Amino acid sequence: MPANLPPHYFEAEKRYRLAKTPQEKTAALEEMLAIMPKHKGTDKLRAELRHRMAKLAQAPDKKSAARRASMVIPKEGAAQVAVIGLPNSGKSQLVASITNTSPAVAQYPFTTQDVTPAMMAYENIQIQLLDTPPLSSQPLIWWLPPILRRADALLAVIDLSNEPASQMATITSQLENLRVETRQTKLLLVANKLDLDHNKKHYTALRNRYQGLLPTVAVSATTGDGLEDMKHKLYQVLDIIRIYTKTPGQKPDLNDPIILARGSTLAQAAASVHKDFAAGLKYARIWGSGKHDGIMAKRDHVMQDGDVIELHL
Repeated sequence: MPANLPPHYFEAEKRYRLAKTPQEKTAALEEMLAIMPKHKGTDKLRAELRHRMAKLAQAPDKKSAARRASMVIPKEGAAQVAVIGLPNSGKSQLVASITNTSPAVAQYPFTTQDVTPAMMAYENIQIQLLDTPPLSSQPLIWWLPPILRRADALLAVIDLSNEPASQMATITSQLENLRVETRQTKLLLVANKLDLDHNKKHYTALRNRYQGLLPTVAVSATTGDGLEDMKHKLYQVLDIIRIYTKTPGQKPDLNDPIILARGSTLAQAAASVHKDFAAGLKYARIWGSGKHDGIMAKRDHVMQDGDVIELHL
């Protein structure tokens, strides 16, 4: 099967060949992996790129190794979302208002100088947020693009009190400069400081501008308005579902769901429970998406959010 690589891949490949440092080479490889289509035709190439990254990670220089390690923030919870925005957009205050952490928050730009992970509760799951340095015209932070590419989605924070449409255009331009492919990235546009947007004039214009292009929500990190709606829309943007398991004769555990991509099948759900179920599954019963509770389902049955499965080997 041909790889059918897009033009952006070859641009990243050229940057890899021209790179002078291990950090630059690793960043280019990360970009190539993010751009590359996922199908059987690219499996061999994908493995080769990961092998190159592994060799770069084995450099003897401890200082360089520590710097490369900072590129990777382990994913926790149901998904990892990078929070981005221009200086003084209020993104750190937003993260602080919906998590149990306290990122640096101040009324001057460039408060955030590093990446701060924090966990946001949504119903019965946790979603990891990464508060990132503000996007600007300052020199590129070499480790930021891989973090943005590796995230499951981006949450772009806009200041409604200061030409919001222009801010979003700048964010898009900055992402292009960082070589983060916005066309392949899940993104939620969060219009912050709603309390300063009298009559919602700026938000209405912003929503109309991006209607049908980007999901948009208005919030105020200061007053708390719109935060629950934002959580719900972020869950929708992630395009994931929750699946629960039960043993025969027992009630399902509704506090620890399996997280799958929307469109996943029963076979994929079984494999997520345990590798033995992937090959040895005899049958399963499903509550939720079937016409009748406890109906027997085939391996190719498409799961729905909230389904309960009972697996039998």
